[in-house]
Amino acid sequence: MSTPVPDPELAFTEEKPFDPHDFPQDLRTAQLRAAGLYAEIHARQARLPWSREPHPGWPETKERGRESSGRAASPGWDPADAAAYDELWADLRKATAAIQGHQWWEICRAKGVNGPALVAARQALKSQSSGSSSAILVSSSTRDRS
Repeated sequence: MSTPVPDPELAFTEEKPFDPHDFPQDLRTAQLRAAGLYAEIHARQARLPWSREPHPGWPETKERGRESSGRAASPGWDPADAAAYDELWADLRKATAAIQGHQWWEICRAKGVNGPALVAARQALKSQSSGSSSAILVSSSTRDRS
């Protein structure tokens, strides 16, 4: 008894099983860009005063055993900082819209990936963006916003 030789023409017609985690490259790139933009916004927020507009702040208070922390006065944001921050948020909204509206999610639904499996696929896409590659991608794809 011998093993039959597989027909090479049949090998091309057989479809491999659908993997919802086999993301298209443009979707991966969009997710990396969104993660990098989010990190850039977070870093900018850490450098800016707590209030966008000038604010006198308020004192720390203690009332009936409860403490309420105060805030020091804020000079507000420089107009250039505010414009750069707003531009980053606009770019992040566009990037996340490209991810959420990507046709990959419709393909997944058409292939029967719904509910928790679809959520797991979206989370897997997000976890692929962690690491230094996202910072490199954003730095090379955005203009100087300092």
